[in-house]
Amino acid sequence: MKKKLNTSYHFVCKECGYESLKWLGRCPECGSWNSFTELRLQEEKLNITNFSSEPVSLEEVNTEIKPIRIPTKISEFDRIIGGGLVSGCVILIGGEPGVGKSTLMLQIADKIASNKKQDGIPYKVLYVSGEESIRQIKLRAERLSIKNPNVFLLSEVSLEKVLKVVDTLSPDVLIIDSIQTIYSETIPNLQGSIPQIRGVTSEIIKLAKFKGIVVFILGHITKDGDIAGPKLLEHMVDTVLYFETEVTQNYRILRVYKNRFGPTSEIGVFEMTSLGLKEVVNPSEFFVYPGKNFIGTATTCLVEGTRPIIIQIQSLITRSYFPQPRRVVYGIDYNRTMLLLSVLEKFTGINLIYEDVYISVVAGLKTKETAVDLAVVVAVYSSHKNIPIDSKTVYMGEIGLNGELRTISFINERLSEISKLGYRKVVLPYENKKSINLDGLNNIELQFISSISEIDKIL
Repeated sequence: MKKKLNTSYHFVCKECGYESLKWLGRCPECGSWNSFTELRLQEEKLNITNFSSEPVSLEEVNTEIKPIRIPTKISEFDRIIGGGLVSGCVILIGGEPGVGKSTLMLQIADKIASNKKQDGIPYKVLYVSGEESIRQIKLRAERLSIKNPNVFLLSEVSLEKVLKVVDTLSPDVLIIDSIQTIYSETIPNLQGSIPQIRGVTSEIIKLAKFKGIVVFILGHITKDGDIAGPKLLEHMVDTVLYFETEVTQNYRILRVYKNRFGPTSEIGVFEMTSLGLKEVVNPSEFFVYPGKNFIGTATTCLVEGTRPIIIQIQSLITRSYFPQPRRVVYGIDYNRTMLLLSVLEKFTGINLIYEDVYISVVAGLKTKETAVDLAVVVAVYSSHKNIPIDSKTVYMGEIGLNGELRTISFINERLSEISKLGYRKVVLPYENKKSINLDGLNNIELQFISSISEIDKIL
């Protein structure tokens, strides 16, 4: 006699995955309204792959054996993930529709399948798509000039069938496009629901660890920019990458938010062309408008991961026609910017109470670095006083609530990048003077200040 499965009902927030035994109008985790859906779960858990290990003493673990890395031959991608793909790792890539996730995956599949293992056998890549047919993928591959016989295509949404193909083909790299389209018949929930995504991802991770397969999981994002299905996937996988940019731009920024096998907060910059994504060797060219002195446009240097990048901060100050003046900020933290405006008003004597303030990072780049504080203040002061800013001068420094300039990190790496790109002058905190290495800094004037009350000196 067939055993009857016990079932139970509970409620799950479709935005963040928070679970509750009763329906709630507002999610206590993410604050979303009317986001709870009633789901029926089976007590019998999904168990497709056999994944187990024996306990090993800490002293017996051999650290001399390094993880095998598979290079993708795309230098910008290899750099941000730590030098290559680690066997058995699971990488989650998120981004808006049309940003280039599938295009990048096809290019990576082609590059990996063109390499060979130590025994001379080429790598095999399995591209599983639940959104496109095999013919549609083939047409996109032809547009990208990809004709690699070691790249195998599969159009399937059933997890059980995908696992069967993986067991037969034994690929080295598995690409799932996208995780929201894959479902398991053993989970009695709708395709794309929280239990489906969690159960399917769990089995794929077991598969990757047990067989040593590199797995790429592509995920849709919500209107708030998070992986749909949602944040719980970020805790399950080894690496999380996000495309951060507007799809109307011809460049793409791939940022590392989590990486168990390499650095975090790294960014890779790609340009979208008719032949796919092309890596950008010098991203500073995309974020700086060269050669002209503008009012309210200050140049600064930030560090993303280990890479220094030259960017510009723009500010526009106009008379306000509203009872409460507007404060619009793009690319940097809004609350910190409000603190900087208050400090600027107190220690320089300017009055912004009757003016609208607009601040933006050029080219849509987002940053949380505090080293851009001085550039923000200089841009606002310049726009308020209608003073042009020298385009060949770079402003760096973190500003405290007493108007003091605090020391910034990676100062020598920043100065090296500034010197390489031909800038003539750098304004930076006085506290950084003792840690600067002047070797290789040709024809650069360094001006040190200790407070933003000295802002008239630097303009």
